[in-house]
Amino acid sequence: MPSLLLLLLIGVAGFFAFTRARAAAERAAEISRDACQAAGVQWLDHSVAATGVRLRRTPDGWLGLERRYRFEYSEDGQDRHVGQIVLLAGRLVGFSGPTRAAQAVVRPLASSQS
Repeated sequence: MPSLLLLLLIGVAGFFAFTRARAAAERAAEISRDACQAAGVQWLDHSVAATGVRLRRTPDGWLGLERRYRFEYSEDGQDRHVGQIVLLAGRLVGFSGPTRAAQAVVRPLASSQS
């Protein structure tokens, strides 16, 4: 019986980890889509790809997961550029991508969540 309970707890923890990872990926996709739209560039593949996860301290001192995502965009339909989004505990802490987007979209998002 204890092994069944242990398996159930592991399953529940895995489910919550999966849903948190999906929510972060959806947030990164939303940020990249909005940034490309604000910059007037094409958001290629309409997706983001996770490139890394690590533990970091949040501004309030707690440990949180820092997740890195990459996305691709094109300025004229002929080229491909890579952008990057860094989320720490669900908050945007880093962005590289279309220059005009960094000025128009990313700063208001970062400052409104602090």
